[in-house]
Amino acid sequence: MSVSSGREFLSIPGPTVVPDAVLAAMQKPAVDIYAGSLVKLTDTLLADMSRMFATAGRSYIYAANGHGAWEAALTNVLSRGDKVLVLESGRFAIGWGEAARMLGCEVEVLPGDFRRAVRPEAVAARLKADKGSIKAVLVAQVDTASGVVNDIKAIAEAIRAAGHDALLMVDVVASLGCMPFEMDDWGVDVAMSGSQKGLMTPPGLGFVAANDRARAVHKKANLRTPYWDWTEREGSEHYRKYAGTAPVHLLFALRKAIDMLHAEGLENAYLRHRLLAEAVRRAVAAWSEGQVLGFNIAEANERSNTVTTVTMNGFDPAALQRYCKEKCGVVLGTGIGDLSGQAFRIAHMGHVNAPMVLGTLGVIEVGLNALNIPHGKGGTEAAIEYLGENVGA
Repeated sequence: MSVSSGREFLSIPGPTVVPDAVLAAMQKPAVDIYAGSLVKLTDTLLADMSRMFATAGRSYIYAANGHGAWEAALTNVLSRGDKVLVLESGRFAIGWGEAARMLGCEVEVLPGDFRRAVRPEAVAARLKADKGSIKAVLVAQVDTASGVVNDIKAIAEAIRAAGHDALLMVDVVASLGCMPFEMDDWGVDVAMSGSQKGLMTPPGLGFVAANDRARAVHKKANLRTPYWDWTEREGSEHYRKYAGTAPVHLLFALRKAIDMLHAEGLENAYLRHRLLAEAVRRAVAAWSEGQVLGFNIAEANERSNTVTTVTMNGFDPAALQRYCKEKCGVVLGTGIGDLSGQAFRIAHMGHVNAPMVLGTLGVIEVGLNALNIPHGKGGTEAAIEYLGENVGA
């Protein structure tokens, strides 16, 4: 017997739930890709993506997922043999570094772990000891494997304090549109993201933003290839913006998604994510009193507002995930990387609201009870109480 009839609900950290209005925006006939409305659409989207990144620099849209955007960012500013410093705080900056290595770069990892954020002072110390060999620093603002949020502003300040001229390159796939990211004010040179998380659009679009310093370095980069190349995409012909045929219907979807964010207001979207994330954390804190469940990220102020990674001690998280999916219709994220088989993840990003979050928490609590997994009681109630106290009438 199950109670899962109806629409299955995704609580995974990407792809996230796509709003019905965004799906509906794609239900249009194909249009002329060389002139007219699509050219205007591209112009508005490029301008809006720069606003999303909070930069006066240029943005580029790719028909690609986040891994493609990783490659686009790397190939446009690096040359074969260049050294990059990867700041470890989970899985995804490491993956970006692996991409750089495969492209012919030398990669050094500044050791961290899956339980804490990057330490800016460690970044400063490493760069002070460098003799100019490190050309770029790679870091994720939010790592969806560990659930950590890194202080990008403090990392940028650490690079400047070290007197180093390495480019700061930031993965904001799991944070853009959900929490503040101030590319220019913080001193970020290159940022990249994808469509399928906070931007509430189906997978398939990647984004890169670059400031003037990065675009100057780009002129000498020898990893450039025709598809990713910024110079090629800055040509006057519209098709060059996409290195060929535009991903028309994904662009329709993105336009609607960004319009929805504008209607809500970015600051309101950030607040919504913060409130819903804290509601999740209140529930996990209550459940952790059973000594089986716990937060992966040890320090409370380093837990992200887009995904919470929950560890399980002595119990198989896959059993809980199967129960939630098969019996109740809620799909939780799996533990990945160092946490494979040891954790599950609760996503709270993008098109998400209180009933979605509270429903997910309620289903998890049902599963904990049904599977006799020891846990503190009242997790869902703690989330409800928090929202009742902090969402005004």
